[in-house]
Amino acid sequence: MSEPATVDTPLKKLVGDKTAKALAAHLDLHTAGDLIYHFPRRYDERGEHTDIRSLDVGEQVTVLAQVQRTAVRPMRQRRGNLLEVTVGDGSGGLLTLTFFGNQAWRERELRPGRWGLFAGKVTEFRSKRQLNGPEYVLLGEGGEGEAAVSDEIEEFAGALIPVYPAAAAVPTWVIARCVRVVLDTFTPPEDPLPATVRADRKLVGLGTALREIHRPSSKEELYRARHRLKWDEAFAVQLTLVQRKHRAADWPARPRPPRAGGLLDAFDARLPYELTAGQREVGAEIAEDLAAEHPMHRLLQGEVGSGKTVVALRAMLQVVDAGGQAALLAPTEVLAAQHHRGMLDLLGPLGRAGELDSAEHATRVELVTGSLGAAARRRALGEVASGNAGIVLGTHALLYEGVDFADLGLVVVDEQHRFGVEQRDALRAKADQPPHTLVMTATPIPRTVAMTVYGDLEVSTLSQLPRGRSPIASHVVPAAEKPAFLDRAWRRLREEVAAGHQAYVVCPRIGEGPASEDEPPPEDDNGRRPPLAVTEVAPLLAEGPLHGLRIGVLHGRLPADEKDAVMRSFAAGDLDVLVATTVIEVGVDVPNATVMIVLDADRFGVSQLHQLRGRVGRGAAAGLCLLVSEAAEGSSARERLDAVASTGDGFKLAELDLEQRREGDVLGATQSGHRSHLRLLSLKRDADLIRDARAEAITLIEDDPELARNPALAASVAALVDEDRAEYLEKG
Repeated sequence: MSEPATVDTPLKKLVGDKTAKALAAHLDLHTAGDLIYHFPRRYDERGEHTDIRSLDVGEQVTVLAQVQRTAVRPMRQRRGNLLEVTVGDGSGGLLTLTFFGNQAWRERELRPGRWGLFAGKVTEFRSKRQLNGPEYVLLGEGGEGEAAVSDEIEEFAGALIPVYPAAAAVPTWVIARCVRVVLDTFTPPEDPLPATVRADRKLVGLGTALREIHRPSSKEELYRARHRLKWDEAFAVQLTLVQRKHRAADWPARPRPPRAGGLLDAFDARLPYELTAGQREVGAEIAEDLAAEHPMHRLLQGEVGSGKTVVALRAMLQVVDAGGQAALLAPTEVLAAQHHRGMLDLLGPLGRAGELDSAEHATRVELVTGSLGAAARRRALGEVASGNAGIVLGTHALLYEGVDFADLGLVVVDEQHRFGVEQRDALRAKADQPPHTLVMTATPIPRTVAMTVYGDLEVSTLSQLPRGRSPIASHVVPAAEKPAFLDRAWRRLREEVAAGHQAYVVCPRIGEGPASEDEPPPEDDNGRRPPLAVTEVAPLLAEGPLHGLRIGVLHGRLPADEKDAVMRSFAAGDLDVLVATTVIEVGVDVPNATVMIVLDADRFGVSQLHQLRGRVGRGAAAGLCLLVSEAAEGSSARERLDAVASTGDGFKLAELDLEQRREGDVLGATQSGHRSHLRLLSLKRDADLIRDARAEAITLIEDDPELARNPALAASVAALVDEDRAEYLEKG
């Protein structure tokens, strides 16, 4: 009898050296535990089939389908024949399987009526979706109803066929066969969940759940298994967050209470408008946090233009009134410079300490970026180190050695999702004691994400629409299907310019040269052309549809002074059109800009498109956003764009964005650089489960803060939420 396998048993002892090497190289699976926690992504049933019509070009797929017909024809470019096999899924969708070379045996094997699992990359040829040379395994000797199944596909004998996240070199049926081998000798670990939690929440045991998720005996048992394993994931995250929040409550911080008659009161008195009810309410929450003896750790979210910057500035002034300094970290020099200009305008004499027209108790507002000249940098850093600069704005340059604060009391992180963990933490480390922290985002965050990713932060939301904002109409322009629509888009832009307004044209890429902060990575080899680039599109527009208009170019690779000059020219109305990357996504405010054309719009995320279009309609005139795409009608990319065009509700779009993204990305796996063990939890679908797990976590941590009486649970949490990811969750 073979030796029992545990979670730590190397796979090469169980499935052989060659297969183990393939699993390690292509799927990062090394131990029995890795494989057992590599859960199926879905389950097919013979009779309930994947909708082939929903497949996207470039997708690596496994489909359950039936052979409809085969055809052999000679190849045109070289000797030999081409075998084309048409398969269908019973819903009307058809897929062509293409095999090159003389393979008469394959034609005999893939005869009409046979059902099989077919795996490969979806391509398109003459408007037909196909898989070139796919891997496949056939189910039984006859049609759908035949019970006999060949030995090599015994793992698919059950009613529910597991389909695993796979690789071209390791298809799903190979993974299933390996899982079967491991399960035959697998000894599950001790169940880490306290018995009271299992009983109260009616959860099956861990061993049962791990077996049933791979080889379900029924749909009911599969549901129970998935529910238990989702609970483990949610509970691990919530325990981590609640535990760290509990610890943070004991950290000391210097209180920064409001001071009557100080800068904040003077600022409020000179504001040219009234604060909204939401701004006053959130301001009061922040003021109370700043006055406490423990560090504030608050997330401020609000739609584009909802007034977050004024709320943050008021918090900064409260800290300055209390003798401290406040630093704002912005993701780009364009945004940092805009914050600097905007705050100086709002503060007026209150922000010009040391100058002839300064107010009596004024402070200084310093800008620190990587492009400052040596003399300007020395002067700015001297003001920061002496404490004369109460408010310091900057990019990641604030994090460098040599940037020292006299008394850093508040860190404000703008568009926090654009920063890595280390960058955010490096700024906080410049304070003698943990400073108060306010992180801001204009990307609306769904409730479950706030609860799961930001569970150790207090969350404030500015939901009121800003005064004076005009509606933004959004439309998809299907450039491939209807080229005339794109011509009309350029004419529409010219009409706006003729009416005295300005426009943005946004591209996903800068152009030739190294990647930059505002440029997505190159596309994979899905057969699509490279994304359009600013440096290539701008001259084409100048010579073509926008001939005669004043066109500027803005992207992250330009020198800082050139970027600033372009933005100033555009803001002053000296340019009609700005061709840019996503460097304009946040903070750029030109009320006269009324139209935006986003090229290759399907290459952007939902929230990113919502952010981009927030750059227009900021004045009295209505805004127009045109999303240009070659994505086919009915494709998921096109449906995503249609959804963006159909609503201006950022929270609805945030929910859609959540559906489109992998859970691991949301939970920080990408940022931590480690393979995520959070496999099943859906922040969209499992909101109630997450809420229940948080309630149980709060109860348990209040009773056992360090899980000293629950060592198995502590070990399980450490395995599911490793230290890097725990820090990511903590730092928000």
